[in-house]
Amino acid sequence: MMSGEEKIVSAFKSKDWQEIKAEDSWKIFKIMSEFVEGFEKLARIGPCVSIFGSARTTPDNKYYKLAEEIAYKLTQRGYGIITGGGPGIMEAGNLGAKRGKGKSVGINISLPFEQEPNFFIDSDKLITFDHFFVRKVMFMKYAQGFVVLPGGFGTFDELFEAITLIQTGKIGKFPIVLVGKSYWEGLIKWIREVMLEKEHNISPGDLDIFTVVDTSDEAVEIIDTFYSKYMLSPNF
Repeated sequence: MMSGEEKIVSAFKSKDWQEIKAEDSWKIFKIMSEFVEGFEKLARIGPCVSIFGSARTTPDNKYYKLAEEIAYKLTQRGYGIITGGGPGIMEAGNLGAKRGKGKSVGINISLPFEQEPNFFIDSDKLITFDHFFVRKVMFMKYAQGFVVLPGGFGTFDELFEAITLIQTGKIGKFPIVLVGKSYWEGLIKWIREVMLEKEHNISPGDLDIFTVVDTSDEAVEIIDTFYSKYMLSPNF
C-alpha cells in the first residue's frame, strides 16, 4: 500500500497515452462491476431505512444505544435496515435490526484503516465497495429514509449528498431525520443564520428537507407518518 507522499508523486508522474488509456479502462470496468453487483443484490433485498453515524462511537455511548433502539423499532414496523457495515453507529443499527429479526444490510467500504464489517449483518446482505461514490448511489437508490446520528466527515458527506439531490429535484423526497439536537443545533443555526438569512444561498423551504429530533420514537414516527401520508408501506 502506498504512503500519502507516494500517492502524490504517483499522481503527478508523467504517463504516456497508452498507460493512461489502459489504467482508465480497467478503472471503468471495476466501477461498472461494483454498480452491477450492488444493484443486483440490493434489488432483491428491497428498500430499507439507512442509518448513518460515526464509526468511532463506542457501545457505552448514548448515541450507540439510540441507534440500536431506532433500528429495532423500525424493524418492528416492517422496515429493513441498511448501514455502512462498519463499527460504531453502523454496528448499532445492524444490531438493532438483528435483534428485531428484520433485514440487516451492510454496504461496506474498503479502507486502509477502521472499516471491518460488523458481526450483525445478515450473511447474504453484505456488499463491500472500493469506491465511495458507488456506495453512496446504493444508499440513495434503496433508502426509504435516512436516520443520521452524530458522525464525522463521512456522515456529513452522505447527509449533504441526500439533501442536495432532494433540493435539486434529482431524486424524490424521502424523510431525513437528524438525531441529537445538542449535536446538530450549531450546524442548523449556522445554516439558518449565515447560509439562508445573511448570504441567501438557499431557500427557506430547504430547511424543511430534514427534521431534528432527540428520541427514537420521534425518529420512527417521522418515517412512518411520511409513508402513511402517501399510502405506501415498508419495503414497497
